[in-house]
Amino acid sequence: MTTKAAFSPEEWKVVLEGPPTAGMIVITAAHGGMWRETIAMSKAYVEARGQHGESELLDEIVAAKPHMDHTRYHSPEELKENGLAHLREAMALLESKATAEERDDYGRFVLNLANKVAAAHREGGQSVSPAEAAAIQEITTALGTASS
Repeated sequence: MTTKAAFSPEEWKVVLEGPPTAGMIVITAAHGGMWRETIAMSKAYVEARGQHGESELLDEIVAAKPHMDHTRYHSPEELKENGLAHLREAMALLESKATAEERDDYGRFVLNLANKVAAAHREGGQSVSPAEAAAIQEITTALGTASS
């Protein structure tokens, strides 16, 4: 089992910031619903905490308060570009330090969070807007996982 101890403080920060970064990519993909979508992100963490014990690594990730530095991005496009690179970096770290199952658990958690955020607010009469669906597809690609 991989734990926080396997990562340097800088690496651990990259891993921790992956899920909220994915959530913010989806939140900024379409206008409206930011409040509901932010609450949905928090709920995804609460639900994952409820599955405690299935993955020690994921337990440590969801035990931490979701955080990312909002001040480093000056536009939704910059957030998306850098956020996707950030997710690729997190997956590369997990590839080198975690088991394949732990890496897959992380990817599933990130995608579950992104999907919950997208579905939290109806836009244009749709539960998930085309812009949000495109953002989720880009997140899926960055994670190197199949779309779920």
